[in-house]
Order: sequence, then C-alpha cells, then structure tokens
Amino acid sequence: MSPQLEMSPQLETEPIQPPQLQTEPIQRQLNIPRWNPVLRIAFRFWLVYLGLYCLTTQIITSLFYASEGVDLPDPATVWPLRPVIVWIAAHIFHVNAPLGFGSNSASGDDTFGWVTAFCLLMIATVATVVWSLLDRDRENYAELHKWFRLFVRFGLAGQMITYGFVKIFLVQMPYPSLTRLLQPFGTISPMSLLWNSMGAAPSYEIFCGCAEVVGGLLLIFPRTTTFGALISLADMTQVVVLDLSYDVPVKLFAFHLMLLSCFLLAPDVPRLVRFLLLNRAAEPSTQVQQLFRGARANRIALAAQMILGLWLLGMNCHLYWGIWSTQAGGRPLPALYGIWEVRQMSIDEQPRPPLLTDSTRWRRAIFDFSDRMVFQRTDESFAPYGDSVNLPDRTLTLTTSADKNWTANFTFQRPAGDQLILDGRMDNHQVHMELQLTDRNKFLLVSRGFHFINEFPPRFSVDTK
Repeated sequence: MSPQLEMSPQLETEPIQPPQLQTEPIQRQLNIPRWNPVLRIAFRFWLVYLGLYCLTTQIITSLFYASEGVDLPDPATVWPLRPVIVWIAAHIFHVNAPLGFGSNSASGDDTFGWVTAFCLLMIATVATVVWSLLDRDRENYAELHKWFRLFVRFGLAGQMITYGFVKIFLVQMPYPSLTRLLQPFGTISPMSLLWNSMGAAPSYEIFCGCAEVVGGLLLIFPRTTTFGALISLADMTQVVVLDLSYDVPVKLFAFHLMLLSCFLLAPDVPRLVRFLLLNRAAEPSTQVQQLFRGARANRIALAAQMILGLWLLGMNCHLYWGIWSTQAGGRPLPALYGIWEVRQMSIDEQPRPPLLTDSTRWRRAIFDFSDRMVFQRTDESFAPYGDSVNLPDRTLTLTTSADKNWTANFTFQRPAGDQLILDGRMDNHQVHMELQLTDRNKFLLVSRGFHFINEFPPRFSVDTK
C-alpha cells in the first residue's frame, strides 16, 4: 500500500498574483510635495529671466577660453539679439544716439545693457504668463529645478573665479601708475579713486580675490553649494555697495550675480533661519540630489563637474598670469622708466621758463610703459603719446592716436643715471630738454609701508609719516 502524500499546513501557499503596474507618480514616490502656486509661478519667471541673462552676457562666455587681449563678445551684442535691442531702444525708449557695442556691453551699465535687461524682463514676464496657463496642473518642477540649479552653479562659479583671479594677480586694480601719483586728487573720478585705493593695498585686493575664488570653488561641489552661495552673496553685496558708492559701471551686472546667489540659497532659507536665528536644529538639505538614477551615471556627472571646475581654475590662472607678466606688475619696465622733471626747455633755441600760462612748456615726462609715455604740462594736465625707444641708436619716436601720420623724433643722452637730455623736432619746432629723474620713493603712498605701532599726533596732518 503506497503512502498517501498529504499537504502540510506549513507548506500551503497563497496563489501567485501577477505583478501590478505601479501607477503612483514618481514625484510622490520620492516624497516631493506639491509646490504652491506662488512658488511655481516664481520658479517659471526666474528660470526664464536668469537663464536668458546668463545666456546673453559674459556669464556664459566666461566658461570658455579667451586668450589675452581677445574677449568673446556678449551674445546680446551680436545677431539676432542686437537688432531687436536696438529697435526697442529707438522705438520704446526713444534713444536716437548710436548704442555702444563693446564686447561686454550687455554686462555693463550703458544704455545697451539696461535695454537688454528690460527686454529680458519683458520676455520673462510674458513667458511666465503663457507657461502658467499651459502648465497650471503641474505639481512641481523638482526635476527641472535640479538641472537649472546645476547651470546657475557653474555660471556663478565662473564669474566668482574669474573676478577672484583678476584680483589675486593684481590685474583688475594694479598699483597706482606713475601718472596717477602725479594726478591732482580732485581730478580723479570716483571709480578711479576706488581702483587706486584698492591697488595701493595689494594685500587687501588679494584677500578679496581669495574670498571670491573660495566662493566659486565651493559652488562646484553639490554638497558645498549652499556655503559657496553664502560666501558669493557676501562678496557680491560688498561689490554692489562699492559700485553704487563709487559709480562703477558694472552695478547692473554685479546685482545679477547677487540674484544668482540668492536663487541658489532660496530653497535653504528656512533651514538657515531655523539654525542661525532661531537656534534650532535643521534638517539635512534636500537640494543635494542625484542628477541620474544610476550610481555609475552620477559618478560620471560628479567627475565632469570637477573637471569643469579644474578647467575654470587652469584657464583663469593661465590668462591672468599672462596679463600680469606683460601688462601689469610683472611687465618689463621701459628703458627710460621714471618721472623726469624738465629742468630746462627751449623751443627753436628760445628758453621757455615754467610759466603756468605756457601750454607748450612741459613740466614732466613720465615713462611707465614700454609702448607709451606722458608729458605733464605746467598746469598739471597730461598729454599722452605712443613711444618707441631704440637703445642702440639712442632715439625716441613719439606718435599720437589722434593723427596716424604725426611723429616726433628725438635723440637722447644719459650723462648720469638720473639725468636725461632730449633733442629733436616736434610739431616742426626744434626742442631741447634737460631732465632730472625723480625718486619714486619720495611719494608717501609708495614709501609709507606698514606699521604695527603708529604714533599719531592729536591732530592728523596730511603729511603725517
């Protein structure tokens, strides 16, 4: 008798059900809440406006290499945007004068830059209205925000790194030139005053540059973006205040860099307020999101971001080191470098005493750069010229940008290191000058230096050393 197989209660199983297709939206699976209407509308506006501003100004071009002396033009200054902006300036703002078209006109405070901003504002407003009508049932824009945030991060990082290195290499605000040391204070523009004040304090300029570079570097990494945006906002707040105070013509552009910093900070404002102001614990940021679903794809994306960051560092280091070496503090000094006092001067063998009423009598000759020099008149005004020095032949040739055919030719002698004699023809007149070199260290701005201990008298005087 064969045994009967009996089904054990423990072995009983439920019927296998066919797999059900998941119909729950992916956004809910990721626990992403529905955005309120105001937030959705605000995101649409700022995405269009800030996105267009980045794409039409130097923010996008600074991510690409520009060789020394060659700047990539702002996209707004070329076709097809340029004729549209010119038309709006003429027909809406009634600007009849020709608009300037510098390589960075859309990034400046000139009429073209302001009209460009107006155009982008109108486009963003109309686009927001249309977008809101056509896409009003959307729960949120978390996915789009993730990618636009990436774009804004690197757009802002590129500007912070660029403006940081131009200060670190002392290119943006170089040390006051010899001509600036002689220029009367009251004739200096507010912007020139700021530039020379910063340039006269290289350590502070380098410090400001380092702060901007640190902000840019932190923006490159997703986990440090909030910290980088905070530093960038602090940097740009100072820049905007200085631009407004000294009438620097990049107020509009610096303000938009502030807006980009605020856009990156906006999602974390509640956390920052809770932690910094309310002294409460803050939840981890929800903005550190993976760009892709696969781990391998995210590793590649992170590596690509780091490579782009290294590119920005290397490009700006190479560019501004080259400019510093050829045009700024590291440039070769001209053979006749210095401030030369004109002790004696004669024109057509007639002595010319240093009278304030004599506009043809030079008071000083300033040689600061290898391709140009400046004469200072007795009334303190300046006359710039292009120059070319031939040391073997001991000749000096002057040119002027006002007349390409104009030249003045001199021969020179150096009886001593601090003496110079010039003989030649200028404006069809025979000119003879005897000059004495001025010690640059006689200027208090140059020789004052730094002191930990300063013994000042009760009342400050202009010549306090």
